[in-house]
Amino acid sequence: MMFYAFAATLLTFLVVDALWIGVVARKIYTSELGDWMRSSPGFVAAGLFYVIFTAGIFYLAVYPAIGASSPGLALLNGAVIGGLAYGTFTVTNYAILQRWTLKLVISDILWGVTISAISALAGYLVAGGA
Repeated sequence: MMFYAFAATLLTFLVVDALWIGVVARKIYTSELGDWMRSSPGFVAAGLFYVIFTAGIFYLAVYPAIGASSPGLALLNGAVIGGLAYGTFTVTNYAILQRWTLKLVISDILWGVTISAISALAGYLVAGGA
């Protein structure tokens, strides 16, 4: 059961993030960063991020929520993890990169909160949570 819950968390993260990147974020990043963007993503690095970050969401949000039988805990812990992780990334970039903008900071944090909460809830629900 836990394997399926992890797989659901990962699949949700991948699909929702692909939609975000393809529809919304690409336009934002291209307009803000222009020629700093790669012509194609680094798929190995991206793959490592997805697996490692999903493991963190699972361990810190999904698993505790399963034990507590609480979808709200999955959402809350997922949101906190996403806000902290994406916030760390984007605020650090804002502090040291001249072209990093406040628009990127805000959109990254909001996205991290959203996608991590949604992915944690998906994992919880597949694990049999109600």
